[in-house]
Amino acid sequence: MDYTRPKADAVIVGLGWAGSLMAEELTRAGLNVVAIERGPWETTSVNFPPAIAADELRYGVRREILKPPSVETLTFRNDSSQTALPGRDWNSWQMGYSVGGAGKHWAANAWRFSVADFQMATRVRERYSNMKLADGLIVQDWGITYDELEPHYDRFEKIAGISGKAGVINGQVQAGGNPFEGSRRNEFPTPPLVRSHWNDIFHDTTEKMGYHPFPIPAGTIGGAFRNPLGIELAPCTYCGFCGFYGCGNFSKSSPNICVIPALTQRSNFTLLTECTVLRINKSKDEKTVTGVTFLDSDGNIGYQPADIVCVSAYQLDNVRLLFLSQIGRPYDPTTGEGTLGRAYNYQTMSYGFLYFENEYMNPFISTGALSTQIDDFNGDNFDHTGLGFLGGAGIQALSDQGTPLGMTDRLPAGTTQWGSAWKKAFAHSYQNYAKIQGQGTSYSHRGSYLSLDPTYKDANGQALLRMTFDYNENDRKMSSFVRGKIDDICKQTGAKSWETVSFPDKHNSPFRPYDSSHTIGGAVMGLDPATSVLNRYQQHWDAHNLFVLGASSYPNNGGYNPTGTLSALTLWTAKAIIDNYVKSPGSLMR
Repeated sequence: MDYTRPKADAVIVGLGWAGSLMAEELTRAGLNVVAIERGPWETTSVNFPPAIAADELRYGVRREILKPPSVETLTFRNDSSQTALPGRDWNSWQMGYSVGGAGKHWAANAWRFSVADFQMATRVRERYSNMKLADGLIVQDWGITYDELEPHYDRFEKIAGISGKAGVINGQVQAGGNPFEGSRRNEFPTPPLVRSHWNDIFHDTTEKMGYHPFPIPAGTIGGAFRNPLGIELAPCTYCGFCGFYGCGNFSKSSPNICVIPALTQRSNFTLLTECTVLRINKSKDEKTVTGVTFLDSDGNIGYQPADIVCVSAYQLDNVRLLFLSQIGRPYDPTTGEGTLGRAYNYQTMSYGFLYFENEYMNPFISTGALSTQIDDFNGDNFDHTGLGFLGGAGIQALSDQGTPLGMTDRLPAGTTQWGSAWKKAFAHSYQNYAKIQGQGTSYSHRGSYLSLDPTYKDANGQALLRMTFDYNENDRKMSSFVRGKIDDICKQTGAKSWETVSFPDKHNSPFRPYDSSHTIGGAVMGLDPATSVLNRYQQHWDAHNLFVLGASSYPNNGGYNPTGTLSALTLWTAKAIIDNYVKSPGSLMR
């Protein structure tokens, strides 16, 4: 049975960080908003440790909080000469599957991107005019600057209660913070987390090496805090169940805790759960969109008309929905023409795995974002002249994993993998193991893109998204450089042994452990409709009442987690909608 719902001022597809922040802004401005979420509603008494017994097998291994591949997956290949095959197991595509989306299970690393990340094409022209870029590399500006986004970073950090230590306030470098960060107007809302023993070792080691360690910005709350929406947030208890888990302690920033409780009190907000949006509907002249068609939990087809459509699902889902709706021109890697699916990029990861002799790291005292980092080799914080690559990585000491099942593979090379010898070795390595992570930039490449798969379909008969991706020459050179820096640090820590890994050394695979879940781009923003799907306000070039929010907007990835930036971009777009679009619908680039 098909049906049509009453028309709304705005419909929002996906209620994660981007969707909930947009809904909060629009409803507070008086608009009638309907949000549609594919997954179910869950309260903090369900699937949120420590409200229930933390269960690593259930969440950390079986990933119960994520969207199962059996429900929906995508196909993957390294290049266009191969036939893509669907992912059938848990992998790096870690999509949420309930209200709150990936914002519920994220590890809560709450970064701002650097000043250079938004204008790298300009940076190359001005600083590296003679640099020969890797063949096929795509480097383009976002159409927005860090300074324009800064007030929206500030508001997100207050809503989320982010903990940390400012490095630069109003242009003045602050002791103990990140001296390389863009200038901010305020200190973090809550104080930095207490360093772990491993954080202390890393801090002292890198400081002696002449680097600049600092506590990373975290969505694990550093102290009791009341956010601007009137919601009380509690200090983190360092329980260790963070990434892949919800938080029932009101201690980890999430849409469920920081925004949605305020939204549900507003009469002009409606939430539809367990409803899968099938397509965005276009007007007859195809110059605007009219709403969305969805499948509800009873198997009925519903239509939600709206004056404004905001797509704010996971990055991959955003791109796929645009493809399924036939909005935008698909990218052709042969000609280089078209924009939808173009400029897909990822994250380059390098690691150091260290083993000490007689330390007590106590890894069970941890959070998803208990880290000390150096940014000396991140982004464009160092001179790349003569290096042959762009970008870099934040290098951090992670104390984010104390759950024993997840650590059973972390033993020194040559250790027996079974029996009493393994048990003895694991008991020792559990307390003496440490991890350094180099989370790196990623720039788009002509040969990496997203498209619809011609063969495989989902349960609704719609084509799966196909990912064509492999690391490019820039990725490999940059990661080799970062791996060398990690090795230098490992040597200075006093570890008994260590091994370093740089994943771009081999072809990309979405099933490799310790790889990133940060998939980026495919519907990017910019100033030129020939190279971007969206303008600088995340407004679709081809349909002025369609806005696409999330990491799908990024032409390149910084050496950071994407959540803080996509949240700030959402608030930037919301302000443009409220201040300008609602008063005079049309292109915001007029």
